[in-house]
Amino acid sequence: MKGIIFNLLEEVVISNHGEDTWDQLLATAALDGAYTSLGSYPDEQMQELVGAASRKLGLTAFEVLRWFGQQAIPLLFERYPAFFSSQSSTRPFVLSVNRIIHPEVRKIYPDANVPAFEFRHAPDGGLMMGYLSPRRLCALAQGFIEGAATHYGETVILEHRECMHKGDKRCLCHISFSSDRSN
Repeated sequence: MKGIIFNLLEEVVISNHGEDTWDQLLATAALDGAYTSLGSYPDEQMQELVGAASRKLGLTAFEVLRWFGQQAIPLLFERYPAFFSSQSSTRPFVLSVNRIIHPEVRKIYPDANVPAFEFRHAPDGGLMMGYLSPRRLCALAQGFIEGAATHYGETVILEHRECMHKGDKRCLCHISFSSDRSN
């Protein structure tokens, strides 16, 4: 996993719970915490940190990853504003992952192993999103989408219809979008 994800987790934990909490998570996970954004680190280190955060914060691992994704979006907006400003709302932002965001990620981090997403429009106006990754971080993807919705002044509802954590071969989510913005 790329170091930028660890850097974001560190920033999110410190800004919400303080440096002592980050240090406690590192100690619990038996990690030194020296992550460079361009470095690559074993996925197990993220799993250990999420497990430590789960125990420390009294949340499930899913809840920790979802919270992390939500809280990381403002930081990603600061670093990569073009990803957000080129889209008018959450739906086109989500749809830009495969054709804009992940190709740009691969330019910055050539050995990045990004998840595969499949999209199709649902008959009810929502969006069906398939997620496939050996990392099984669908909760993080959900948090990123919810954080993006907050950025755009919207609300999303994600319904997990299939999930790798329940033995399915991929995750399949139905996403409903609604605007909170005054027109």
